[in-house]
Amino acid sequence: MRIIFMGTPDFSVPTLLALVEHGHEIVACYSQPPRPAGRRGLELKKSPVHEAAEKLGIEVRTPTSLKNDEQAQAFADLNADVAVVVAYGLLLPEAILSGTEYGCYNGHASLLPRWRGAAPIQRAIMAGDSHTGMMVMKMDKGLDTGDIAMGERVAIGENITAGELHDTLSILGADLMTRAMSALERGSLHLKEQPTEGVEYAAKIDKAEAHIDFSLDAQTTHNLIRGLAPFPGAWCEMHIAGKWERVKLLRSIVDPELEIAQAKTTSDERGLVIGCASGAVIITTLQKAGSKAMAAAEFLRGAPVEGVR
Repeated sequence: MRIIFMGTPDFSVPTLLALVEHGHEIVACYSQPPRPAGRRGLELKKSPVHEAAEKLGIEVRTPTSLKNDEQAQAFADLNADVAVVVAYGLLLPEAILSGTEYGCYNGHASLLPRWRGAAPIQRAIMAGDSHTGMMVMKMDKGLDTGDIAMGERVAIGENITAGELHDTLSILGADLMTRAMSALERGSLHLKEQPTEGVEYAAKIDKAEAHIDFSLDAQTTHNLIRGLAPFPGAWCEMHIAGKWERVKLLRSIVDPELEIAQAKTTSDERGLVIGCASGAVIITTLQKAGSKAMAAAEFLRGAPVEGVR
């Protein structure tokens, strides 16, 4: 089929590549405009989808908005059968949603209607969900409210990070979307309305959420740490060599049976043990500002921790 692909981050790239591999014609890619990068922000960096599309010889369009007649006409002039949208980052107006023969199909990383919105992977882990998944949805005017075409369920391991789950769902999403597009081409893709119960919204992660204060129970604290890894990264301040330093907490395990005072620290063979309101988390990978991530054992050899806040 003739497909317009709309996506921006790394998460979207496997779907673009899979559609090309399965013989579909990508008539254009839409992606977020290049952003300032580099230490001083003087360079403009293209998105991962932008770079991948250029390597494939696909035209790339980077409008800052689609809400005008000129963009709607340019979209319609591509004469595409369908648009595939994966983490694009711009709202699609009605003229775009109806601008192809079959409409727009979105690859979304949750089990809709749970976790509609911007950060479904992180929110599922932070909430302690045991499962999530990928879904292909026909888009409508609402926020992730469209009819479901296909879905796959995935277990969330007890120590998996958002980064690891991101990679798993990205690959699964590529396979799911190619199957959906093949079924659409055959005329055998069936749509089902989303349930009206169980709706949750996955708000964009606020950096203020990343500060761990250890006033929660160990499991909740562990869920926050892994749900925020690797970005933006949960953090706390540690008292090291007589001063407080900000440290990212990148990996942890939970020990609900281990009881030490809240925000007090010790260590064992597993890592840095920090007391929570109940139980303790064991930090296994940390990162000081300006340093590389390292195992807790290595970190503690050079920086004994005297307290956290």
